[in-house]
Amino acid sequence: MCGRARCSLRVDDIPRACGVNHGPIRTVQIDRYRPSYNVSPGFYVPVIHREHQGNDGGGGGQETVLHCMKWGLIPSFTKKTEKPDHYRMFNARSESISEKASFRRLLPKNRCVVAVEGFYEWKKDGSKKQPYYIHLKDGRPLVFAALYDSWKNSEGEVVYTFTIVTTSCSSAFQWLHDRMPVILGDKSSIDAWLNGSTTSGFDTLLKPFENPDLVWYPVTPAMGKASFDGPECIKEIPLKTEENNLISKFFSKKIPGNEKETNEPIKGSPKESNHPEPSGSLKAEQEENVDLPSDSEEKRSKKFDSFPLRPEGDKKCGIKRDYEELESETKPSPDKIGKLELSPRKKNSNIGKLEMSPLKKKSNIKTAGDKQSTLLSYFGKKP
Repeated sequence: MCGRARCSLRVDDIPRACGVNHGPIRTVQIDRYRPSYNVSPGFYVPVIHREHQGNDGGGGGQETVLHCMKWGLIPSFTKKTEKPDHYRMFNARSESISEKASFRRLLPKNRCVVAVEGFYEWKKDGSKKQPYYIHLKDGRPLVFAALYDSWKNSEGEVVYTFTIVTTSCSSAFQWLHDRMPVILGDKSSIDAWLNGSTTSGFDTLLKPFENPDLVWYPVTPAMGKASFDGPECIKEIPLKTEENNLISKFFSKKIPGNEKETNEPIKGSPKESNHPEPSGSLKAEQEENVDLPSDSEEKRSKKFDSFPLRPEGDKKCGIKRDYEELESETKPSPDKIGKLELSPRKKNSNIGKLEMSPLKKKSNIKTAGDKQSTLLSYFGKKP
């Protein structure tokens, strides 16, 4: 399919691009031509066709005509009151032009060629479409095979329109689209299409263009709008695949420090491991994580350094015998029970700053000679 093209050629260059280097050329409505980098159906585009001289259309030779027509065929049998739709027949499939009534009657005498610098095609990627600009490597214009017709509207104006003939895509073009315009690559094929009196022999012309000089590159999606025009339409742009690869690398890399938080394996390449390598320097580790920002790595290292696994001054408890000796040496006398405070170790424990009242402390401490406490012992007189 061909629905957008670049036609910014000068009027004088169009006949030469179509292999017409000698003889008189008659121009028709050429003043309607406006060079554009983004031509779409409904635009006026110059085409070359041949007409027989004389009123009967017989002998008398042929003349070359440079005629500015609208892209998008409107068949002559269309009703005058009908609103023309140039997007309905802007392309004609070469496999069916000899069968459909709209094209079959045009093959004998209404063949023409269109010269453009290049055309655009879209690559579908899910819901997104990326346009590509297709052109010849050496900058020569492309010449398309086309058919034209005339139609008279309700105002009595005769409107000339054309359609571009398409065929199956070339082997190098299959990744982008399944159709491409019929490209007439040399003067002999152009003359055969314009001068041929019968439809026999056209099958050799309506084939995919396999010339390796046909190249393409991505352009801005903004040219999808028909109002977008200018050199920016054909400016090559970088695709976002490289950026996506960097993002995927960022998340697939093993982040130092996360191994302390979780034991789950990190999905990545087979070369990545969840265990530290026995050899290697700090420099090698930095090279492995070259995709990580330097400031993020520094903050990550400070974060885990600020949470030690065990306080520095903390020591392991001794055996039970050492604990009993320590308890007997530090056990307070009964007269100091009221002034008992929690030890520093207990202050740091999960109990917090909660302290026991003197009365509760006194009641909980028992000596070897004490008997079972009674209710009267709590109401006894003070000494």
